[in-house]
Amino acid sequence: MKRMFALLALGVPLAAGALPLPQFPAGAEWTRDVSQAPLAADSASMLATLQGLGGWGAGDELRIDFTMYVLHATPATPTLPVAAGGWEPDCEVGFQFPLPAGGAVEGEDGYRCTSGGDCHLLVVQGNTLYEAYGADVPGGVVDTGCAVRWDLTRRYPRQGRGEQCTSTDAAGFPVAPLLFNADEVAAAVAVHGDIGHAIRFILPNARMAAGVYVHPATHAGAPSGPATTLPYGSRLRLRADFDISQYNPAAQVLLRTLKKYGMLLADGGNIALTGESDRYTTAKWADLGIDEHVFADGTPSPKVTDFEVIETGARIDLTYDCVRVADDFIFIDGYGY
Repeated sequence: MKRMFALLALGVPLAAGALPLPQFPAGAEWTRDVSQAPLAADSASMLATLQGLGGWGAGDELRIDFTMYVLHATPATPTLPVAAGGWEPDCEVGFQFPLPAGGAVEGEDGYRCTSGGDCHLLVVQGNTLYEAYGADVPGGVVDTGCAVRWDLTRRYPRQGRGEQCTSTDAAGFPVAPLLFNADEVAAAVAVHGDIGHAIRFILPNARMAAGVYVHPATHAGAPSGPATTLPYGSRLRLRADFDISQYNPAAQVLLRTLKKYGMLLADGGNIALTGESDRYTTAKWADLGIDEHVFADGTPSPKVTDFEVIETGARIDLTYDCVRVADDFIFIDGYGY
């Protein structure tokens, strides 16, 4: 790892490899401790509705998907332009997207999207996080449904990149900072700690409230559930009294994280949690005893009713009329709920 940082300092091109997941400055919403945060007044009823709709996707199991990669680029990494055709003004076109040697899009072995999946492409270069959804690199351009650049030095406002604006996640969130990887979990195991940030989670669209979202989301995909269930952007916290003692140390790290930082409802789908593949990490999930079913292996298995919904403000009607925040807007006041 020391050698890798030395090479980065020299500007030497690196193949995709293990480095920490990107994070925004201290005080950003994604690293906010919500262990003592007030609950939404309808927390219990929303979760009861969600459980009645079937709970988590994938057979009501808090399952983990490990198909995403977070790649790291240097200033010398080759780039290709992002092709026109993405959702505008929500997304961006025409800029140069870095493509580290040996990298891949979500669920693939390389930069071609052949599976028909979401094919997220996540690359960190200096203080910029490049993300693309539906990414495919057939030749001299990056074809994508949506490409976004996040400034990792900024604390974004409540409306993120813009009210009613999507990103590479339907809620308008950055993806990579809400993943978790084997290296950060292994480090937390060593100190009996947590990973220090909230986690991305998803639900089937029919189990999310139709036509609305709550901050910090700025958008919703195609939710079609009743008004009494969770909206896009909801932040859930694992109850403090949930017994984690029957889980292995690495699983306990994730459960402690869910108690302190919670998880944010980011997109529609069936597999609730998203961890980074260990293809590029030093630590490996198998060595940590983590697989997609780890939360079904302990007693009890977490259900939606083992969580609480944090108060995040009023519901916002979904219009899809994106109004981007000015690029030079700097948010200094933080969230105040």
